[in-house]
Formats: sequence, structure tokens, C-alpha cells
Amino acid sequence: MKFYNLLFIRAIILILLTGLAVFFALKEMPYNLLLIGVLILLVSGELYYFIRTRLLFYDKTILSILHNDFTTHFPESHRRNQFKNLYRLYESAKTTQHQLNSREAVYSSILNNVETGVIILEREQDSWTIFLMNACFSKTFDVPRVSHWKYLKKQIPSFCDEIEKAGFAEMKIPINISIDGKDLQTFILQTSKTQSFGSEYYIILLDSIQRVIEKREKEAWINMMKVISHELMNSLTPIRSLAQTLHETVSQEELSTEDLNDIRESLLTIVGRSSHLQFFVENYRKLTMLPTPQKELVNIGDLMNESIAILRPMLDANRIDIRNEVDLPKSVMVDPKQIGQVFINLLTNSIYAVSETSKKQIVVTSFLSDNRVTIVISDSGQGIDNQIRDKIFLPFFTTRKDGAGIGLTLSKNIIEAHGGHLNQQSENGVTSFVITLVI
Repeated sequence: MKFYNLLFIRAIILILLTGLAVFFALKEMPYNLLLIGVLILLVSGELYYFIRTRLLFYDKTILSILHNDFTTHFPESHRRNQFKNLYRLYESAKTTQHQLNSREAVYSSILNNVETGVIILEREQDSWTIFLMNACFSKTFDVPRVSHWKYLKKQIPSFCDEIEKAGFAEMKIPINISIDGKDLQTFILQTSKTQSFGSEYYIILLDSIQRVIEKREKEAWINMMKVISHELMNSLTPIRSLAQTLHETVSQEELSTEDLNDIRESLLTIVGRSSHLQFFVENYRKLTMLPTPQKELVNIGDLMNESIAILRPMLDANRIDIRNEVDLPKSVMVDPKQIGQVFINLLTNSIYAVSETSKKQIVVTSFLSDNRVTIVISDSGQGIDNQIRDKIFLPFFTTRKDGAGIGLTLSKNIIEAHGGHLNQQSENGVTSFVITLVI
């Protein structure tokens, strides 16, 4: 029976008893009045206890929900009737809390296993408290998981000073941090801000430069070995299969004309695959045995004109408009053969990029800045897909059917051997390869 029905019955009984008391008082029946008075006291006490018990149960359950304490026993008899909705609320809050605890455990496990230092600050009035610090951050800087920014500042002042100097703004910069008073180490510092339910959070990510470099080098080697294994197996598997077939054929006592034709075709295939394998190995040698640059003073504009002249038949055949706007007042100390090869490689890529487009244009520009010369080769091609942008400089990676996949890798190696950099940029439908050399 519902709470309100039980309360109504008790109220009716109390009203009836009160009516009887009035009746007996009017009839001057003191003993009956005394008896009714006792009954009224008993019913009133029972009513008070009935209401108080239920209010206390409501209060106890709501406090449990507010304090996320779901260890309270909810009697089976209370899960129905008058406490049915309260029980549903309790179970819903309990399930939600368990889900939140599970997610928090998963997120905490993820954050504590990533190799990036993570610290999240929460603003409290005019100061910051540490909302979260993962294991990598604590281990890298050998600091305990403190609760306030001022305590962290005592542990790693160089790091905290850089954050405060920027006014807790969003940024992505390299930063030098001294750990335990030892030599400075370089990290990539990336920060961001977010708000949730009126609270402001400041998220800090720290990556060791050395770790990032080692990770990228490892990924590059893995990708290269995949390509090498693929190329080797593509050649060795058919060669082995054909060699085994030839051995079985020549083991016969007599050979028919058909057998001789099969032998000729198999040998031609073996020669073809061997040539492909030799071509692949020669290209690999070019990457690994790059000679030391023989530098001399070179006019970059003239060297670019020579490279364009070599490629003129391809440019004319594809009706490509090319503009050489390189105009540098100084000559540069470079190896003309190697840098010329880089120009040819990059221009060839641009020719293929624009050959299938309506606007076929290549522009070469240059500028001087801080004792550095920058040459930019831009084209109006379709650009480089974001999914392969980080792979274009990997050895033997190519999107062309007839490509060897060493042009960009070789070009990058040559430029780096000259103490420079080669990068790729895409902006407003224009793809550019940027060469930076020290004067």
C-alpha cells in the first residue's frame, strides 16, 4: 500500500478518535474520555513514528546519493510500493556512478601509460590547483603528485616560470627544462584551455624531443624494411618458383618443343625479375652511399635554368608553364651536381603533379633571410593527400606506377648533407617544396 494511503488511514483514525473524545466530553463520561485520550496519544505517537521513519529513510537515501555512497542496503520490501520511485532513483544514480568510476579508471590507465607527460590544472579563483598529473610527468621530472601549482613551482621552477610568463595561454613551443639541477633537456610544450560546468582547466602536454626523434626514426626504419621485404619477395618468390619448375623440366629424358618454349619464357621472366631486383638494390645504394658534397660557389639561378633546360622536352610535351623567378645577389657554396639533381627531382615531381590538371603551372622563387637562402618550387597540382604526407620522404615510397620512390628521399639526404632542410607545404591549392641552405 502506498505511503499516502497509509497516512490517510491513520489520519482518519485520529480524526474519529478526536470526535469520540469530544462526544464523551459532552456526555460527561470521564472514563471513556480517558480511554479515548490514551488511544489518541498512541495513534499520534504511531503516526509521528510512521512519518519520521519514512522521512529518515528518504533523507538517508538522498544523502547516500549526494555523497556517492552506494553501500547502503536498500531493503527488498522498500523496493516496491511507496519507495519504488526512490529505489529507481537510487539504482540509476548507482549505475551512473559505477559507469563514471569505470571510465575514470580506464582514462587514468590510458594517461598513466602514455609516454607523454600530462598535467591538468583547475582554476580556483585566482590560483591553480593540480587536477591531474600522470605517471610519465611525475617520473620524468621526479616530482610527487602534489596538489597545488606553488608546490610544483618549487620542484621545477624553469617549467613553471615559462607557463606563468605566457600567462597560462595556449601555445606550442620548444622549452628547455633543468631536472634536478642537471643539464637542460629540450621538450615540446603544448597547452590548451577548456571549460566544463563552470570550471576552467588548463591542459599541459610535454614530449621529449629525443623520444619523438627516436620514435620517428624507428617508424621510418620499420616502414623502409616493409618496403624492402615487399620488393625482395616480389622478385625472389617467382624466381624460386620458376627455378624449381625449370629443374623439374630439364630432369626429363626428352624435351619437347613446348618444354623448350616454357624454358625460354621462364628464363626471360627470371632475367626480368633479376633486373628489377638489381635496379632496386642500385637505388638503395644511392641512398646509403651518398658521396660527400664537393662544394663550390654557384649561382643558384643559373643552376635552376640548367635543370629546367634538361627537363624542357617534358615541359613542352605536357604544355606546362614554368617561371624561374630565382634572383639571388649572392652565390652559394654547394655541390652543383648534387643540388642540380635535387632541382631535377623536385621539378619532375611537379611536372607529374600538374600533367593531369587544367592549370599547368610551376613557379620557382627564392629569398634571403638571416644568412640563409630559401628556394621554393610550387605547382598547381592536386596536392598531397593528408594520409600520405608524412610518408613522402620515406625510402621507396611512391604513388607513381613507374616511380622508384627514392627521388624525394635522395633529395632530402643531399640537402641535409649540405647542412640545410627540405620541407613540403600545402596552402590554398598550391603545393610547395621548400629548400633552405646556409650561405
